[in-house]
Amino acid sequence: MMGASKAPSALQQQSNVNHNQHYNRIINGDQVLDIYGYINNPIKKLLTYLLTIVTCGLVQVIFHWFPVLKLKCTSNECYLNYADSILIKDDHNVVTIKHIKKTTFDGTVEIYGGNSLKLKNLRYFKYKKVTYIWHPTKFIFTSLESLEGSIPISYFHSIIRRNVGYSIEDVTSKLLIYGKNLIEVKLNPIPLLLIREVITPFYMFQIFSVTIWYCDNYAYYASIIIVMSMLSIISDVIQIRKQEKKLRAMVHSESYVKVLRNNGKIEEINSIYLVPGDILLVPSHGCNLQCDAVLMNGTVIVNEAMLTGESVPVTKVPLPEEDYESNNDRETIFSLKEHSRHVLFCGTTVLQSRNHGGRPATAIVLRTAYSTLKGELVRSIMYPKPVDFSFTKDLFKFIFFLAGIACCGFGYTIFVMYLRGASLRKIIVRTLDIVTIVVPPALPAAMSIGILNAQMRLKLKEIFCISPSTINTCGAINIVCFDKTGTLTEDGLDFYCYKPVNSDSNGKPTFGEEGQTFNDENHLTKAIATCHSLTKIEEELCGDPLDVILFDKSGFVLEESGEDDDVEETARFDLLQPTIVRSKSFLNSYGEPLQLAIIRQFTFSSSLQRMTVLVHNIEDGRKNLQLYSKGAPEMIASLCDPASIPENYTEIVNNYAQHGYRLIAVAYRNLEMSYSKAQKVNRDEVECSLQMLGLIAMENRIKDQTLGVINQLNNAKIRTVMVTGDNLLTALSVARDCGIIRPSKLCYIIDLAPGDEKTPDGRKKIICREAVSSSEDNIEEDTISTSSTPSIESGTLVNSAYHLAISGPTFSVVCHEYPELLDKLVCVCDVYARMSPDQKQYLINKLQEVHYTVAMCGDGANDCAALKAAHAGISLSPAEASIAAPFTSKIPDIRCVPHIIREGRAALVTSFGIFKYMAGYSLTQFITIMHLYWLGTNLTDFEFLYIDLLLITLVAITFGATPACSRLSKTPPPTRLLSLGSVLSILGQLTIIGAFQMFTFIYVSYQSWFIPYSAPITATIEDKRSQQGTAIFCVSTFQYITLAIIYSKGKPYRKSILSNRWLMISLITMSLISVYITLYPANIVIKFMEFDPIPLFSDRLFFFFIGILSAISSYIFEMFVINYLILSVREKRIKEKRIINDENPRSYETILSQISTDTSWIKYIFSCKRSSNSQSTYYTPSKSKCSGKSNSSSYLSSTPTSKFCTPTKSIDGLLIVNNQNEEDDEITTCTSRTMTLDSTGSNTLLNNSKDGANNYQVIPLN
Repeated sequence: MMGASKAPSALQQQSNVNHNQHYNRIINGDQVLDIYGYINNPIKKLLTYLLTIVTCGLVQVIFHWFPVLKLKCTSNECYLNYADSILIKDDHNVVTIKHIKKTTFDGTVEIYGGNSLKLKNLRYFKYKKVTYIWHPTKFIFTSLESLEGSIPISYFHSIIRRNVGYSIEDVTSKLLIYGKNLIEVKLNPIPLLLIREVITPFYMFQIFSVTIWYCDNYAYYASIIIVMSMLSIISDVIQIRKQEKKLRAMVHSESYVKVLRNNGKIEEINSIYLVPGDILLVPSHGCNLQCDAVLMNGTVIVNEAMLTGESVPVTKVPLPEEDYESNNDRETIFSLKEHSRHVLFCGTTVLQSRNHGGRPATAIVLRTAYSTLKGELVRSIMYPKPVDFSFTKDLFKFIFFLAGIACCGFGYTIFVMYLRGASLRKIIVRTLDIVTIVVPPALPAAMSIGILNAQMRLKLKEIFCISPSTINTCGAINIVCFDKTGTLTEDGLDFYCYKPVNSDSNGKPTFGEEGQTFNDENHLTKAIATCHSLTKIEEELCGDPLDVILFDKSGFVLEESGEDDDVEETARFDLLQPTIVRSKSFLNSYGEPLQLAIIRQFTFSSSLQRMTVLVHNIEDGRKNLQLYSKGAPEMIASLCDPASIPENYTEIVNNYAQHGYRLIAVAYRNLEMSYSKAQKVNRDEVECSLQMLGLIAMENRIKDQTLGVINQLNNAKIRTVMVTGDNLLTALSVARDCGIIRPSKLCYIIDLAPGDEKTPDGRKKIICREAVSSSEDNIEEDTISTSSTPSIESGTLVNSAYHLAISGPTFSVVCHEYPELLDKLVCVCDVYARMSPDQKQYLINKLQEVHYTVAMCGDGANDCAALKAAHAGISLSPAEASIAAPFTSKIPDIRCVPHIIREGRAALVTSFGIFKYMAGYSLTQFITIMHLYWLGTNLTDFEFLYIDLLLITLVAITFGATPACSRLSKTPPPTRLLSLGSVLSILGQLTIIGAFQMFTFIYVSYQSWFIPYSAPITATIEDKRSQQGTAIFCVSTFQYITLAIIYSKGKPYRKSILSNRWLMISLITMSLISVYITLYPANIVIKFMEFDPIPLFSDRLFFFFIGILSAISSYIFEMFVINYLILSVREKRIKEKRIINDENPRSYETILSQISTDTSWIKYIFSCKRSSNSQSTYYTPSKSKCSGKSNSSSYLSSTPTSKFCTPTKSIDGLLIVNNQNEEDDEITTCTSRTMTLDSTGSNTLLNNSKDGANNYQVIPLN
């Protein structure tokens, strides 16, 4: 449980700590916790218990909703050293209450890393599975990670040198501090889950409502609501239990392992008893690692698919001893990031381990349980960042708004009832009934039915949702992040061809014909047979799929060292695992199969863009070695002798790149070097003066459905982003092929400068270069303007006129050293390569911070954290990723994404519609009741039942059955329920409905046949019949139906209301019934509904036309005033004004309005220039120790006349530029596409002079 790469915070290091403090801030990695101490107050606690008894437990329910209130009602603030409870506020302002646990412990505990802590008793609490203990001398709570501090590498070697392991007493004390090595998800009891669901505010309000209805003898509807709510609660509990079981099955893992303990004895123990510092023996035949451990002896081949998502075996080598001479006598501090190649991570699979020097592969346990890398992943799934979706917040605010209206009716009812001389019981029941009318208790059930319909439609498309509430969120999605391998593309690469470099009759290098098979014994064949990191496990080749494909093409077979007696000498090198490749068709001079021994590997580096091997032909002399190197074409070319590169090299490279192939250049060099020197030589000493061998073209086929789906999303103005662990060049190629990078837009690559170059202010220098585009010849220089303002379509995103691409290491540098650019970067960068799982999650969070609504689609376990962090995670895998993702598609391609977004939009519009309908229904009934309360009467029970059960419930059940529209609209649906449009819509309908009901009330009162209502004096059963009540009821039935029609919106998010068969049947049926009971009610209907009948048919027909006129007025108001004037005209103008005035609540829109057509912000840090006639990417040649200068040649330039560039400098606000062509009237732009900028932000142009003459021109920097 340590993070050795992180130093303790300043707070934790301070010496002059206030021993008596109520507040403490804990900084644990990226998490910041503010904690406050509280101590129990016995008197407060007693009063709380009494209040709980008096209120029948209602107080405890309120405390469950507001835990801070409970803490303040039962405890007092105190100093942390006396506290028994603490209040924790995290960096998302989420408040948690934790009780401090105490354990008797008198002694000294050795903390991992050599530190020790003397304790009399142990005070600690656990927060999100991390233990924080009380430091007895610093008087603060701190994590164990912080206590461990910085651990030197020598500490691990000292443990190995002692080689005795822990005693039983040591293990016991460490288990007390660190806990068991167990990642476990506990299953909550079913009764507890049911109680948690029942005591939510919505369901508690339903309990209150049905209680009032039963008291008012309104039992039918109350019983129906109870049944619907119970079904909803049971469904939610089943979903929660399924999620818990899936997560538990995914994370729970334990096994028996061998460790050194008790004076070096090998003991087999259960892995749950591992503690940091244990000496672990790694089995030779593989296992699943149960902890993070530092490899100290032997080599181990592991599959880190759980972390990276790619099943490419990785070789782990022992942690090296320190070299104090080269380190200026300073101890090297262990860093998890820098020393990751020596760390075995929990959750990864050991494929094979190899012993060294007769000693088994040995590792030291580094971290256990939830402190491991796997534990951090599980914690990110269990405790995701709170998703801030405005709809849910607005829903509660709108309910409070309705509650405010209910309060007005509450006062009105008390006043009228008091004037009418009503009994106290009747006043209480009637006033409380007003609350249940205005705030409809059926609202949660009605809204859940709409979401349930969307969930069922997704299920028919084999898309399963374990978090139904997320469906609404999908309606607001405006950016989708995709993993690449297995998501956008098929798994792996396919070999296309190779193009060798030959010599023509004049000895000049030239490209030969494309080839498909390697039939000749030449260096190109030997290169692909040896330049790889493959290994054999259980007689099967394992390694990078690309290497496997090429090796199979070579016709060689691979043998491990030790399988052949000829290479026994090579087994002496500890860190070397010599691999032999034997040809099946080529023979040596002795007539035996050709054998090549790979004696040294320089592994692939994304920053260097190449890998290199040193190879020995076994029949040759000991000092004759060949170096083979393969990598990015531009990088390999920069290391080659210019004389070995064909003149049309750039043209050929561009031709393949423009057609989407992934190119690998191959080169070689002969070396005279001994084995011992080969093991010590630095790669930059030998990776120079190479001879170009040729190019290999690979194709990474995208899935058949990918291009169509990406085009759908692009056409709908939904931004698409690739976030992958693969390398940047491959990612760019796939991004172009599938449409994420548009051919009509420029694409720039943000990358680290070669070497460890710094800016003057100490930051790592970053360069910006332009990527090759297949349609680059058609792009004019003025494609990107620096002054135009983008037009803004209503509701759509402002799109960038260019793309950026970045790799994980560069992204990390930008995050830490250029944070001021991060918001802008995430708004225009569409390709992220070499991204680790935590970087993916960080990117998702950053996109959310600039107010994107983010969907993440992936298929690997390394996507789990990002899937959980996104507003909507979509997994294409039935395994680990599906646990973290709300959505899982059984169809393994991205067709599910537009389906989910369409259903999300339909569900969101449905939720808006059903909410406004339920609110409109409540307010319509509220107005009716207010009229009747004035008379001292009410609607009859069956009038209530007809409205609530038939009109409302049938509509609510069928409202959400309208299918989603078959096409994605360019404009997303509104997400703010409290917007002016929504509020004005409900208030406008309330006004129209109220006006027509009042007219009806007054009209009836002035008719000659009108008989005023008089309440019976002696009747035991209340008589609610009145002619005004009958007339208003008849008119209101048409108003309810009207609300259902105008709020059941169709295109562009849902199909027409006519496509919803069950809703149409319900509306037509209810309309016919309403017409019947208004115009021709039979006596049995009059008796059943308890009507006081309207005697004249003409008046009944008049009420029918009033209902129709009310419907027409409501429809016109909704369509013209709300949909056109408010939602279309006004919202568009306000949005434009906000963006222009930098007042837009969506940060990304403001940012894009500033930079979408302006690249000056890039030039400010990474000066980018572009030649209009360029056709390729120019890369600055790296300097080589071979000659002390760059290998250079005109083959790398974009034109035959291009030359090397010399930086100039700025003085006192002026830029001094070397103008290389005296005949030019203007400054000639350097044709290099690799441009840099110093930290001052000044653009640095480069000398492109052919003859080296200095011809400078001075221009202002601004």
